[in-house]
Amino acid sequence: MGQVASSPAPGLYVVATPIGNLGDITLRALEVLRSVNLIACEDTRTTGRLLQHYDIKCELISYHEHNERARAVEIADKIRDGLSVALVGDAGTPTVSDPGFRLVRECHGRRLLVVPIPGPSAFTTALCASGLPSNAFLFLGFLPSKSAARVRTLENYQNFPHTLILYESCHRAQKLLSEIVQIFSPDRTVTVARELTKLYETLYRGNAGEVQKILGERQCRGEFVFLIAPRDFVCSETLA
Repeated sequence: MGQVASSPAPGLYVVATPIGNLGDITLRALEVLRSVNLIACEDTRTTGRLLQHYDIKCELISYHEHNERARAVEIADKIRDGLSVALVGDAGTPTVSDPGFRLVRECHGRRLLVVPIPGPSAFTTALCASGLPSNAFLFLGFLPSKSAARVRTLENYQNFPHTLILYESCHRAQKLLSEIVQIFSPDRTVTVARELTKLYETLYRGNAGEVQKILGERQCRGEFVFLIAPRDFVCSETLA
């Protein structure tokens, strides 16, 4: 699996990468990563492992929340000068609760080519397996780190008529669940997805009080996706 000779047209290619299982990358994503001039990534070590797995050799440049303002201009300059650049995150779809928005905006502002290369995303992966209503939903990403701010945000959506989707780290997962129980009630149906597509992938589904008890008895590791059903949705079973 070597590098192809020709590069795609100068532009920014927003490439979704696996959220865990490396086999989930698309053929189109691999083709783009093999052929671009440069790959902008959150962590060169993480992306390096992905590229090594697929025998892809390409120059990497770091692009993360601490340098994205300056790097957005720098990378857009390279595209203006004729380079093709792939933007990837550590996992999933770039710009979705990850850096990348400023770079995409910079490219659009200069009328440079922006091409989405779709693929995995943690919140859609969780939603399709959640058993919660999926005809309409609201993705809120990561809530504020301080408890008082999280509570205020959750209270704003207490009676939201569609499924809510949140991201949370292992360090605050149990705290967030206790706030959901407090604000939405112990009877509100939820699904909590952990380590999606990885070895210890787990889905907890039931009312918030039941899931809180289950998580309280187990060690929380990895990244979590929380899904909160509308108030009038009734859970028919519990998965643990």
